[in-house]
Amino acid sequence: QVQLVESGGGLVQPGGSLRLSCAASVTRFTTYVMGWYRQAPGKERELVAAITHSGRTNYADSVKDRFTISRDNAKNTVYLQMNHLEPEDTAVYYCNARNTYLPYESWGQGTQVTVSS
Repeated sequence: QVQLVESGGGLVQPGGSLRLSCAASVTRFTTYVMGWYRQAPGKERELVAAITHSGRTNYADSVKDRFTISRDNAKNTVYLQMNHLEPEDTAVYYCNARNTYLPYESWGQGTQVTVSS
């Protein structure tokens, strides 16, 4: 079972930056594809970015060139660097771990990101 703990959310002005972290309590962290999702009020949860154990990434079109996902396999941690934040980025951000070989995934508790002046 994977336990995920997110941190780094908060209130930021438009154009600002935040870095989210997600620490995973798991053995064999490298067998998981790690992702960040977000859910705004009244909207469905959507994929923001994901990264494989080898570092291959994919991003939602709305965050390309502004957000960067990375992982430190030695620390069992995944990060989301968010730059040039916009009010539309306001949401609860969730960390996700999806096993590459088994039909299993786990979610963190979520961290609020609010972009407002």
